[in-house]
Amino acid sequence: MAGRGRPRRFDRDAALATAMELFWEHGYEGTSLNMLTSAMGITPTSLYAAFGSKDELFREAVRLYNSPDRSVIPKALRRPRTRDAVEALLRENADAYIDPATPAGCMVFTAATNLGTGHEHIGRLLADCRRDTLAEIRERIERGTAEDDLPAGVDAAALASYVYAVMEGLSFRARDACPREDLHAVIDIAMLGWDAAVARAAEDG
Repeated sequence: MAGRGRPRRFDRDAALATAMELFWEHGYEGTSLNMLTSAMGITPTSLYAAFGSKDELFREAVRLYNSPDRSVIPKALRRPRTRDAVEALLRENADAYIDPATPAGCMVFTAATNLGTGHEHIGRLLADCRRDTLAEIRERIERGTAEDDLPAGVDAAALASYVYAVMEGLSFRARDACPREDLHAVIDIAMLGWDAAVARAAEDG
């Protein structure tokens, strides 16, 4: 009599990637336990054993989404000139937001929509992620000032908020199936605003 085959090994990394895409597509609130276990190919018991809870699974999914090897932000901000770094940040994110291989938009923006009472901790987690990204952009602009790539009078906080607001808008436009050329046209205009702000700072300085 033939012996039993070995049970299939649980691939935790693959399961986490699947969960990330579900949360990305449907948001935290819109992703049910049944959706997760069905897509991940595991039982609720296995999910709890591997990840602890839906909340902990979501936290891990957010960490995976923001990991340096998949986020375009660190690479874009390493460009030598500040303007080039900011433009790359916007254009590369816009392209990532409409990549057909993944859900549209930015997970950190979209997963926060429609959070109900009792999930304020999820809202705080995502708000922390947004603040971290905003701080990265501000630090890059401040470095540009320190390296004389930008005028000393540049308002780094305001410029960072401006860039981040454009990123957020691009994400939501991508969720509405906005064509790539339209997203990049928005970035063209956004960079004109950047140039105007930098030029005004140079004049005032």
